[in-house]
Parts: sequence; C-alpha cells; structure tokens
Amino acid sequence: MLSVYRICIRHREPAHDWLGHHVQRMAVALGLPVPDFVRTARLVFLHLPQDMPPSQAQDCLHRLCERLLADPVTETYTLMPLDRVPPLPDGVHVVEVGYLPGVANPEAREIERAAALLGLPGLQADTGIRFEIGGDLDPDALAELVRRVLHNATVERAVFGPLTPAFLSPPPVSDEVERFPLATMSDEDLQRLSEGRLLSLTLEEMQAIRDYARQQGRELTDVELETIAQVWSEHCYHKTFKSPIRYRGPEGEVFIDGLLRTYIRAATEQVNKPWVRSAFVDNAGIIAFDEHWDISLKVETHNHPSALEPFGGASTGVGGVVRDILGVSARPIALLDVLCFAPPDTPLSEVPDGVLHPRRVRDGVVAGIADYGNKIGVPTVAGAVVYDPGYLANPLVYCGCLGLAPRDSHPREPRPGDLIVVLGGRTGRDGLHGATFSSSTLTSETGEVAAAAVQIGDPITEKGLIEVVVRARDARLYSAITDCGAGGLSSAISEMGAHCGAEVDLERVPLKYTGLRPWEIWLSESQERMVMAVPPDRWPALETLCRAWDVEATVIGRFTDTGRLVVRHKGTVVADLDMDFLHRGVPLPVLEAAWAPPAPTPPPPPTDLRDLWFTLLAHLTVASKEDIIRRYDHEVRGGTVVKPLVGVAQDGPADAVVLRPLETRPGLRGIALAVGIRPLIGLLDPYAMAVSAVDEAVRNLVAVGADPDTVALLDNFCWGNPRLPDRLGALVRAAQGCYDAALAFQAPFISGKDSLYNEYVGPDGESRPIPGTLLITAVAQVPDVRRTVTSDAKEPGNYVYLIGETREEMGGSLAYAVRGARAGTPPGLPEYTADMYRRLHRAIREGLVVAAHDLCEGGLAVAAGEMALAGRVGLYLELDAIPRPAGLDDLEVLLFSESNGRLLV
Repeated sequence: MLSVYRICIRHREPAHDWLGHHVQRMAVALGLPVPDFVRTARLVFLHLPQDMPPSQAQDCLHRLCERLLADPVTETYTLMPLDRVPPLPDGVHVVEVGYLPGVANPEAREIERAAALLGLPGLQADTGIRFEIGGDLDPDALAELVRRVLHNATVERAVFGPLTPAFLSPPPVSDEVERFPLATMSDEDLQRLSEGRLLSLTLEEMQAIRDYARQQGRELTDVELETIAQVWSEHCYHKTFKSPIRYRGPEGEVFIDGLLRTYIRAATEQVNKPWVRSAFVDNAGIIAFDEHWDISLKVETHNHPSALEPFGGASTGVGGVVRDILGVSARPIALLDVLCFAPPDTPLSEVPDGVLHPRRVRDGVVAGIADYGNKIGVPTVAGAVVYDPGYLANPLVYCGCLGLAPRDSHPREPRPGDLIVVLGGRTGRDGLHGATFSSSTLTSETGEVAAAAVQIGDPITEKGLIEVVVRARDARLYSAITDCGAGGLSSAISEMGAHCGAEVDLERVPLKYTGLRPWEIWLSESQERMVMAVPPDRWPALETLCRAWDVEATVIGRFTDTGRLVVRHKGTVVADLDMDFLHRGVPLPVLEAAWAPPAPTPPPPPTDLRDLWFTLLAHLTVASKEDIIRRYDHEVRGGTVVKPLVGVAQDGPADAVVLRPLETRPGLRGIALAVGIRPLIGLLDPYAMAVSAVDEAVRNLVAVGADPDTVALLDNFCWGNPRLPDRLGALVRAAQGCYDAALAFQAPFISGKDSLYNEYVGPDGESRPIPGTLLITAVAQVPDVRRTVTSDAKEPGNYVYLIGETREEMGGSLAYAVRGARAGTPPGLPEYTADMYRRLHRAIREGLVVAAHDLCEGGLAVAAGEMALAGRVGLYLELDAIPRPAGLDDLEVLLFSESNGRLLV
C-alpha cells in the first residue's frame, strides 16, 4: 500500500508570519474587506513509493522534517496521513493553494533530491500553502480575496478545505499524433486552424504552409505544424524587423528594406569597431574586453508571462537570459533588470477583468527576480523602474545578463555525426506555445487560453548547468551550444542544424511525468535546458562531468548532412521537414507604416515651482528604489566596484555600475553597465525617445568613469501591434533615432530584441497598447577602476559645474507629465555631445572630478536633489550661470528641462 503524508509547518510566533501580515496589507491596499487575522502554514505532501511498516515510515518522515523541512528554532510541524485533517474552530475559513498538475514545482524537486541524500530515495513530493482566515467575511468577499490576493489561477489551484497533492492526479497518457489535410483546406479553414491551435500565423503564412503540404503530397502532422509556427513566430524570427516597409512620415514616403538591415545592423557596420567580436548572429553580442577575454551581453523581455504570473514570468526571464549567455559559452557575471509598471495605488475599479492588480504584479516580479538571481549566485547590479498607467495590463520585464569568456572559446558549428545532447531540467507541459503566445495580443481570456505558456523557474538546477557549461567549454567537449528557450527543442535543434540536418528520437527526452504527446515534448519550453552538439568521442567525458554536478544529460539524436529535420517517436516519423523551407520559407509581405505628430495638450502653469520640485522627487519613477534593490544581492562574487546604491548611507542612485571581473585579475580594467529608457518622450516623438535613451545610457557610463570610445549598445523594443500602421510608424521613427544616435556616438549595436503585440483587448473589444518603449543597454570599459566616481556630492567647498546646454525642451518631460500635458519640443542631441563626453572622461581620469550625475527625469532640480541627498550635503546653484541659448530665462525650463547631453559635476 502506497502511503501519502501531509506535513503542516507553522511559525512558532504569530508575529513572524510575514505572509499572513502581507495578505492583510494587500487587502487594505486593494480596498477589499480585511480579515481579522490570517495565519499561514507551509504544506508538504510526501508519497512513499515503497511498502514500509508504519513505524519505520514515521521515523523516516520525522527525520526528514527535523533535518530539512522545518526550522527547529522558529517553526513547528505536524505530520499525519493525508486522509486525517484536524477540524478548525467555527468562524475560521480555510483556503489551501498549490500548483496545478503539470506546473513545475522546484521546491518539491529539491525536497525529493534532499530526501534521497537523507536515505529516502524514490520519494514523491508536492507543496502548498494553507491560509486560515478569521473574520466575518461573506462568501463573495472571501472569493474576491482568494482571487485577488491568495492565488493565481493561471498556475495555481485554490480549494476551500484540504488540498490534494498534484501527484495523485497524473495526466492521461497519450501518444496521439494529429494529421491535417492542409493541401485541401480553404483560407477560412486555415485561419480557424491557426487561431484554434494558438499558432499566431497570418493567412499568408498559412497559405505558404499549404503550398508546402501540396508540394510534399501528404498531410502535415501536429509536430510539423507546431514546429513551423514556433520557428516563424515573431518572437523567434523577428518578422517585423526583417520585412520591407512602406513608411509615410513628415519627410514624405520612404521604402525601407527591413528595420534591422537599414538601421540597426547598418549602424554597426558603419561604425565598424574592431573590438566587436560578434553581433546579431549568436545568443548574445560579444565584444573584446582585453587581449585574453571577451564580454557578452544580452537583454530579453518576459512581458506576457509576467502579466499572467509575475513571479514565474520574471524568474524565468532571468533564467532565460542567463542561458543566452551560456549559449555563447560565457560565465554569467552580472544581471540587470528594467521594470515598467502601472502605479501600485491604481484603484481596483480601474483594473480590467482578467488583469492582475499592478501592486501584485510589482511584488511578484521583484520577488521572482530576487529569488532566481540570488539563488544562482550572480549579482543583480543594474536596472530601472518606470511607472505609468499605460502599463496596467501589460507590464514590461526586461532581464539582462553580462558574461565573460576566454577569447576564441565559443564553438559555433555542429558537424554531421555530432550527438544531440539535452542537459539540465526535465521536459514537462509548462511553457507550451510560449513563442507564439508572446507573438499575440493579450485579451481578457488570455489567462485561461494560454496558461500553459507560463513556466516556473528552478535556479538550483541552473546553477549546476552554469558550472557544467563552463567546464565543458574549457575541456572542448562540444562543437556547438544553444539555450532551449522559446519553441523548446523545436527551435533549438532546428536552428543548430539549419545548415546540415538533424534527427531526433523524442522517446529519449527525459520527462517530468508521463502523458505528454509528441508535439508537447517537442515544443515544451520547460526551463533550465541547454542543447549541445557533442562529438561521440567526447560524450563519455561530458556525461561524467554532468554526473559530478548532478545535472541530467541525455543523447536524443544526431546531426546529419541531409538538410532535413526528422523527428521520431517510438520508431514512427512524426516530422520530416526541409530545413530550407523551415528557416527561409516564411513570406515577408510589405508592411504599411505611418507616423504624424500627436495633437498637443499644453500644460497648465505650475502654481509653485517648489511644490513641483517636491512632486517630481516623490514621483515613483524618480523616488528611491532602495526597497527593491535591497532584495537583490549585488555583492556576490565580490567584483562590484561601483554599486547600484551610493553615498554616505549607500542609499543614493548610481548612474551606472562598475564591475571588476574576478577571472581577469590582477588587472585594474573594469566593465561599466548602464541603461537608458525614456517612454514619456516617445508619446510625443519616438525618434526623440530613441536619441534620448541612447544619450542617457552613454551619459550614465561616462558619469562613472567609462571610456566613451568603448561603448557598445543593445536595443530592446517593446511595442504594440506592428500590423497597425500607426504603431509600426512609431517603431520606424524609433529605429531611425537609434541609427542616428549610434553614429553620433560611434557606438555599435551588438544585440537586441523586440517584444511586439503588447496590447490588451478588453471585454469591450477596445485595444489598449502600451506606450512604445525602447530600452537601450550600454556597456563600456573602465580603464582603471580606481578612477571611478559616483553621483553623491562629496564635501562642502567643492565647485559644482553644469556641463552641457539647457534648452527649452520640455516635451516629454516629467514636469509636464505630472500635469497631464503632452506638448512642447522634445530633447534633441547636440552635435558637440560626443566630444564633450570624451573631454569629461579625460578629466575624470586625471582626478579632477569627485562626483558626477546625469540630468534626466526632472532635469536639473531633481539631479541636484539626488546628489545632495546621497551626499548628505547642501548644494548652492546660481541659475543665472546655466549655459543656455540667449533669451531663455524661464525658471521652469531652467530647473526642469530634460535636454540631453548634460551632467552635474
């Protein structure tokens, strides 16, 4: 008889029950009925697979509780068979929450691994949370509390009473492979098929697939159809940035042969820096650090998943970008995150049905980033947080990673005969349709339709994966590597074998549980997986290395010289696709784009400049982010020289961070990392937004002592539906701004990413796009980390200089935004800016500068306030001495203009 036990773990002191207090605080913040008390307990369910006498089972389980599950100082536990749950006093409501069957549960996995080490191999585990709620809550109020605060229906189940562990509800086993007669389907049938299977393919793309099916003279399987959809998705193929565009703007009509080719890649080619090692061809951009080491950098977005499940979406965003760095054979050495939320005090009545409240989104995203980054031992050092009502239904979560690798240590070419090895996490149903889901617009029903697209990360597994990849690289155990991200195995293996061919046996893929169909195994985006091309004679050494680090590695196929992708399941061919069609058969129609300046909304005059200044200092985008930053470990690895918080009390904002990579010591060279993001300007003119974001990122680097002649850039566009001409026209304007700014600073783009279709269609059918948002990430070298400066004012008596000219450029400024205005001239880029930054860099290297701070949101007034607060000193400024055009005497402009190219030093 198999035994299932339930363990309930509680805090000894109710005051230590932070989760219960958090529930009450959230109820207050959201305007929900507040319970008299909320007591919580952690639940662990254990399934003993072997027949064991009851007394022996009790002894083993108590040992497990005392040594692993419960802290003997602060917690107590109760252990009982699953069918025995003690009654509660009257007036107490019980809600128990656990993951849905099929959703990854890293905590349960670690319990199983630890139990094996403690002498209980083969044990199955599941976890949950028990809420005991006191107070006179009617059923509707209780249901609203459960829905809004206690659980997320996308990945969790909530029950009133005892929870049943997920392992008692195994999914049904099915090897079914569907076949579709595409050759005979009408256009209407093709559209229904695309929508019904969440393929996110246009009619033209479905017609191209129909033509291919006719050419092959057979039906296509669900494995083949889903593979094509993943590879052709906007997320994987970047169709909008590759397609020709007919653009109409203020300068007339222009034909653009692809945004990537015409603007982004063109800027890199024209700048032509010799230290660019790889741009736009790998999982991450790569530049030289010194004669022995290279730097890699990648920034990804995880917007749609974070909108549905903030903790899981953000944590897997971090895990995914770490694997991008592993995909270029580099060790991750730093993380960055840039977050865009709606204000957390948004009234609950303004939150659409099916949308999580922004306070819950923010808390979940921050917790997810902290959980993953802290556990894998990589410092989270840089970022930004932006608040705007436009992000209500579509929060933005940018996750970036910096890597370091020895020069020429990254192999790129799989060879016919190489083994296809998948290593890391096991494959489950989580993450299905992630690539196509991220290539479509969110709707009020999306949470139910696309719940399977959300994953839960497992940072402990990824930590082992990092160590295996670095050691396998140094031992030359593989000939190519890539991460298993969007599209899962289907995208990873087809991309690696695009120029040769590949054969895969799906029954060899390690699974989390039985019941997955072949297409689900093939497309699953379960986390913490990498794919390697391994020469057969190197496989024994790799297998031994993986075993030493407790990382599962399995051979699932071979690369071939056939030019075809062949997938089998239990001996049956379930996919046989031509690689050329798969990677070059997507039709790219001419897209229509148009942009015109928006109608101006002038601001009311400020009643008092002092009040306006205080309003800006308190604005959530400007105000201290210490409560978030302190959640992240920015000191781990010991290489953070300039930290994200600076000043007397380490509570002021740093413009950029500086790292001294441990592996390159004893040199004094460092790496500076910064970001630029200016979405308010984009509401007025996306071109000015792009120019300003690039300038902000470069200026931030210069402010800490980085060399402006070594700057490399990354672009991340988060936008609305590109099939609508006004959205695409704004995207064109932003790409043009990127091109001009990159040339002005002679800074190449080395990588980028686009996240489109960030719109929400509510029950009323109205589509609400986010503010078009461009993030620029910049990296540069610091010649000597001893010559860095920070933004805090240092001591009385220092002179204060304003570098750069202040212009009447209030368009897109925070001072206008807080008064509901959308008007004025947006910031431009003065011609002298690049040379001025070089001169400032020389002054810093010569020791002439002790503090520097860029002028950004809020202009001079906010920058001066931040410097003074961080340094705990006062600043005396003569506004008459501000460099400006003749005749500009408006105090509001002098104090709050956000003209580019300015620093306070």
